[in-house]
Amino acid sequence: MPFPRASEALSRFTVLDLTRVRSGPTCVRQLADWGATVIKIDALTEDSGGEQPGGPRRGSDFQNLHRNKRAMTLNLKDERGLAVFKRLAAKADVVVENFRPDVKKKLGIDYESLSEINPRIVYGSISGFGQDGPYHKRPGFDQIAQGMGGLMSITGAPGEGPMRVGIPVADLTAGLFCAMGILTALLEREVSGKGQWVQTSLLQAQIFMLDFQAARWLMEKEVAKQAGNNHPTSIPTGVFKTSDGYINIATTGGRIWERCAQAIGAPELYSHPDYATAPARSRNRDALNAEIEKRTVTKSTETWVREFNEAGVPCGPIYAIDQMFEDAQVRHLGIAQDVPNDEDRHIRLVGQPVTLSRTPSRMVARPPEFGEQTDEVLKEFGFGADEIAKLRDAKVV
Repeated sequence: MPFPRASEALSRFTVLDLTRVRSGPTCVRQLADWGATVIKIDALTEDSGGEQPGGPRRGSDFQNLHRNKRAMTLNLKDERGLAVFKRLAAKADVVVENFRPDVKKKLGIDYESLSEINPRIVYGSISGFGQDGPYHKRPGFDQIAQGMGGLMSITGAPGEGPMRVGIPVADLTAGLFCAMGILTALLEREVSGKGQWVQTSLLQAQIFMLDFQAARWLMEKEVAKQAGNNHPTSIPTGVFKTSDGYINIATTGGRIWERCAQAIGAPELYSHPDYATAPARSRNRDALNAEIEKRTVTKSTETWVREFNEAGVPCGPIYAIDQMFEDAQVRHLGIAQDVPNDEDRHIRLVGQPVTLSRTPSRMVARPPEFGEQTDEVLKEFGFGADEIAKLRDAKVV
């Protein structure tokens, strides 16, 4: 049976996936979820044991990263395996890797080598710090990028030291940016007929994600500090206690601040000279937050969410992850999706956060077992049965 496609949007493209762990698989997941033919290359070596870094193959993390793909095994350290890969690359549209910069050159699968075989190839690379420069050989990890990229210096409460973010934001955004770069290169290829090398790094991605905080330094020479749950510029915005938990309130200007003061039954706060202007509210944020919290602790989170929304004040509950997935709007959006599988296993994963009206993305295939479609893929790329048998006998696939 033909392999099902998650979408028709990218169905004309074939992707060779050499990635591991998180940033690279995040990139390739974007392409797989939009219908590209993705072939995950499982490293076949004497000590591979059928596993790769990134947790158990049937664990939730691996399953979420590698749905909608097929997999084949290949020993790239064997010259015959390298020859097989080059035959695949000659017909593919995209190769994605997140090796350390020197590894792919040693293996002979770098962009320069593959572009000689296939000038149309789009080659995506994700590294810790870049493909060259003083740190390019260093191994890259998300938390290191969070620290070097400035994020940990502005995360957490003032005076409590640097704090990492609760998700691998550098890994995830590097993967997303690489996918965007690959799609841009594929669009450009339709004009030029030529592929190109797409590069990003965890460090670059993390710096980009600083956004306005980085711009504050570059333009105004202001070094942002930790602000805890307070917004650095829009005040009052933050977390406030209720009678049964906490609530987020966000005010973005004087008019909304007036509505907020009215909603909590304290209109006098709006005209108070300590809180009447944005600079004044910034100087007196702690006192203002305390005044607001005196009122919010008198009612439940559910009550405040209803009353603030009726008053036109942006707000929301603060969920644990299980509570979030039970929220009525989250359920309506359908972002948690079941993955069909012949084994009747429970596989429920996070779907794409973008909807296309004609070519939507769907969960159509569980993540592949180790090298599950090796023979199938090789046949599609023109390998005969005798060739495949010899490759298996030689432990190349």
